[in-house]
Amino acid sequence: MHSEIHLALHDSRAAELRAEADADRLAATVAGRHPVALRTRLGWALVEVGLRLAAPQKGAAPVPA
Repeated sequence: MHSEIHLALHDSRAAELRAEADADRLAATVAGRHPVALRTRLGWALVEVGLRLAAPQKGAAPVPA
């Protein structure tokens, strides 16, 4: 494929993807939801679980070395 045609196809596809992302972002703001809210909440929940697993348990006997 000729390089200029290849570049034109990539530019066209990039423009389509940008338009799709903008439409999705607009729909998310109209619906009143933040697009990264779920990802942020899930991330912090995983951090909390990890901290609980890493913390020493209360009342547990120490492991001999």
